[in-house]
Amino acid sequence: MQRPSWDQYFMDITSLVATRSSCLRRLVGALLVKDRNILATGYNGVPSGISHCDVAGCLRDRLKIPSGERHELCRGLHAEQNAIIQAARHGVNINGSTLYCTTMPCIICTKMIINAGIVRVVYREGYADELAREMIAEADIEIIHFTATDKGETA
Repeated sequence: MQRPSWDQYFMDITSLVATRSSCLRRLVGALLVKDRNILATGYNGVPSGISHCDVAGCLRDRLKIPSGERHELCRGLHAEQNAIIQAARHGVNINGSTLYCTTMPCIICTKMIINAGIVRVVYREGYADELAREMIAEADIEIIHFTATDKGETA
């Protein structure tokens, strides 16, 4: 029997987490993992208790803001931000952890990842943010673009 690799296993879970997203533009899921244990999850969407974008409308669409620009002009938080916030809220140490995410982190998330002590990022889809790529490389964080050809392991 072929079992999925750990990266495949956790990437599959990020896809499930993304289904909770309330964003109208992109569904993103994230996991923070350490020693093969899930520490926290996050998906993109508005803060707790705030009207979802399907009710309030998408500010970014209304202002015609392209993807990858002006991140602050959005009602929602990114999946990576929500995962980091959930860990902090519950007192979970994420220093030395791996972030699994359906999308490459943006520059704002990248700065949070660096300061949170996350040492490895595994993502599925690219994102148009060159500064994020430069800073994550400079911070010496291992970055892996996970592809469907990464099948798994036996045992």
